[in-house]
Amino acid sequence: MSGQNDLLKMVQDGKPMTLGQQLRLTVELSIPAIISQISSILMQFIDASMVGSLGAGPSASIGLVSTTTWLFAGLSVACATGFYVQVSHLLGSKDTANARNVLRQSLVMSLIFSLTVCIIGCAVSWPLPRWLGGEEAIRHDASMYFLIFILSLPALQLNMLASGMLRSSGNMVTPSLLNVLMCLLDVIFNFFLIFPSRTVTFLGLDFFVPGAGLGVTGAAIGTALASVIVAAMLLHSLCVKSPELNLVQEKGSFRPTWQCFRNAIGIALPMGCERVIMCGAQIMSTVIIAPLGTIAIAANSFAITVESLCYMPGHGVSNAATTLVGQSIGAGRRDLTWRFAHISVWMGIAVMTVMGVVMYMTAPAMMGIMTPDMAVQELGAGILRIEAFAEPMYAASIVVYGVFVGVGDTLVPSIMNLASIWAVRLTLAAALAPKFGLQGVWIAMCAELCFRGIIFLIRLYRKKWLK
Repeated sequence: MSGQNDLLKMVQDGKPMTLGQQLRLTVELSIPAIISQISSILMQFIDASMVGSLGAGPSASIGLVSTTTWLFAGLSVACATGFYVQVSHLLGSKDTANARNVLRQSLVMSLIFSLTVCIIGCAVSWPLPRWLGGEEAIRHDASMYFLIFILSLPALQLNMLASGMLRSSGNMVTPSLLNVLMCLLDVIFNFFLIFPSRTVTFLGLDFFVPGAGLGVTGAAIGTALASVIVAAMLLHSLCVKSPELNLVQEKGSFRPTWQCFRNAIGIALPMGCERVIMCGAQIMSTVIIAPLGTIAIAANSFAITVESLCYMPGHGVSNAATTLVGQSIGAGRRDLTWRFAHISVWMGIAVMTVMGVVMYMTAPAMMGIMTPDMAVQELGAGILRIEAFAEPMYAASIVVYGVFVGVGDTLVPSIMNLASIWAVRLTLAAALAPKFGLQGVWIAMCAELCFRGIIFLIRLYRKKWLK
């Protein structure tokens, strides 16, 4: 940590950095961020695999509303980003007093936002599965899962805000470790909440294990409890222990100011609109897939979860890129901004290319972990192998987007994302699904992700975003 902090201080102080130091700092920030991202998706993987053991129906109920949960989670990400990018720039210019002021205001405004979104989510929780075209048999479980998720949204919002603030200060380790803890807590809670009381045999001995037998509802409650506990721990690390951002050393006002709100809106609004429209597109994909039946819905849901293990390392590198680029811009070092952007993007492409190869080779085994249903396993493995070919260019779009967020440039990248997913993915999916089924939908996804990566690389290397 001290070596990493010394390197970040070189960025802030305007000192020259060798290529080796730039690479080292990028790697040191990326590794814990990658661990954090993988642990978050592992939590979904655990939920899905534990529920998957109950059959295709419960799995499909979670898969049906998954894109909508991503929508609400994406809005929370956009809200948090609007504040922690400001803090990254302020810390880069060594203005810690104003960075703390932004943090105080962000806590109030983020809670107001998340509570508002929570009320909206609760209002749509019961009709949502019907709107998405889900079969009658899975609607109740789907509604309960979504309702419990949405009630825990304020905790998730604080989790994202605190994690982003810590990362902006260069502290990647604490949010990473606490997200791993959240994964472990989720396993423990699920173990007791999903399954009924039972006898477990271990090393030849029988043990009675109490259980609530809540199924899909138990999975949602377990995830919510883990999120609440870790959000409290992250806030303590941020507001009490952080050397740069702790709020104990000096008093300040929590009242939101127009300047902070305006800056946050400038960053978050394009991202929020993008998340709404992109998740709307993913919901449209769900509507396209729903008529294909329960097997297709379950296979699609499991495959998305497995693929997430492949692309989450890209998001980890993207988070590191946002921090490095944000602090470099704050320090007024555009030359260093470009070098960190270049290093981060190609590191992300390399990591996700390897992950794509691994996913192609292990697709049947991974689907076997997720569900005992052979039809779901076979269909899921096939579509994962289609998607493996998109991972290098998908990495490019993810990390380049993180670079643009670091400089506060979110409008044009958001438009690029929207144009790509609506004009390419949905058009192809609607055309291919009737003939090729779920495979057609994933062929469309693969083609769109490759297209998106290419256009993001073109914009990166034109360098207009640096201006």
